[in-house]
Amino acid sequence: MDDPLSPLDGRYARETAPLRRYFSEAAFIGQRVRVEIDYLLALSGVARLVRPLTTGEVEYLRVLVAGFDSEAAREIKEIESKTRHDVKAIEYFLRARLNATSLHDVVEWLHFGLTSEDVNLIAQAIALRDARDAVILPALDTILAALADVARRYARTPMLARTHGQPAVPTTLGKEFAVFLVRLKKQRDILAGHRFETKLTGAVGNFNALAAAAPHVNWIAFSSHFVRSYDLDPNLFTTQLLPYDNWLRYFDTLRLTNSILAGFCQDIWRYISDDYLKQRVVAGEVGSSTMPQKVNPIDFENAEGNLGLANALFSHYAQKLAASRLQRDLSDSTVRRTFGVALGHTLLAYVNVTRGLGKIEANEEKFRADLEAHLDVIAEGAQTILRAAGVPDAYDQLKTLTRGKSITRGEYESWIMGLSVDDDVKRRLQELTPFTYIGLAEQLVELALNYE
Repeated sequence: MDDPLSPLDGRYARETAPLRRYFSEAAFIGQRVRVEIDYLLALSGVARLVRPLTTGEVEYLRVLVAGFDSEAAREIKEIESKTRHDVKAIEYFLRARLNATSLHDVVEWLHFGLTSEDVNLIAQAIALRDARDAVILPALDTILAALADVARRYARTPMLARTHGQPAVPTTLGKEFAVFLVRLKKQRDILAGHRFETKLTGAVGNFNALAAAAPHVNWIAFSSHFVRSYDLDPNLFTTQLLPYDNWLRYFDTLRLTNSILAGFCQDIWRYISDDYLKQRVVAGEVGSSTMPQKVNPIDFENAEGNLGLANALFSHYAQKLAASRLQRDLSDSTVRRTFGVALGHTLLAYVNVTRGLGKIEANEEKFRADLEAHLDVIAEGAQTILRAAGVPDAYDQLKTLTRGKSITRGEYESWIMGLSVDDDVKRRLQELTPFTYIGLAEQLVELALNYE
């Protein structure tokens, strides 16, 4: 076997294998064979242009689809090497198969009145939809489950939060995971609810050949019925190409999903670097070829890189596929063949995020040490309590006490005793600690876990 050029089919072949049944060359050919056969059946059963087919003939056609294999794909590729046209090669392959049966008299109805893009675009819409449902969404759901587990486990675990990279106020580790959980749940809902469009409208979108050859058929109704038979939405307003706006909305949703996850990977990388998160040591793994002590955050680094690669392609789709020269040029065709590549890098990233999440746990000793070293992070709460009590210079008092310096508990208590406020206010100030000043973090985690 030839060495693969792409790491998706080499180094990462195991992780990306589920996508091959939808986006490999053989899968694309097989799906187009299905469309051509289904179209022939519809010309008989719906349009009534083709003679009624016997039960045996219908069964033969169904077996052609169900039994399509790598050998049949190779045969079509051999024909294509001569025709230099992929869809015509499929038609010639089917003609040869039907000519040897009682269906020899209907071979002229193969690909009747269609343009190649009618077949290609239906096949690719099916692949996008089915890969989403069978591969992408389950992989994302695995991440969501892992995020939910961490959010639940550490909902009450206080942790120093940083804004602008500087100590800010306490949060909880669970709440920080809950933020990403809800963001990704929203994206998941959009992805799952997306309805894919495709077309069957002819060479420039007007049903020209079909209307000329069989004007008595309601081709608009036929087209809509045929597309909907795949649980896809018909777009009747096309050129030779489907306007890709609908597909681009799906890719843009994936791109934002991936950007959210890239941000998550960067945060986790920083938490690991700061010793806030520890990674479980896996027997047999090596972190460095020369530094034996290292346990590197390779899963999150790998994920971040692959999310970037996927998003580079999704960005190019938005730029390239939104425009076509007049009624059709071929520059989109080679781009569309990379859909599996973009989704492959996406899937690989999702697998690595899940793997990484399975190795981390909170370093609660480090959390405690950092919070103890930063009593100043309760300054926000203290000045807000004072403002609510009507103290006019509360912010400035806390600024003088804490800005750019560390304070001890004793210094804080002495400051409280010197305030001209009632005992209840003093009590609430004294109750503030970096470990308890976490606001409604726990309740927010619970809301995130139940978010729908």
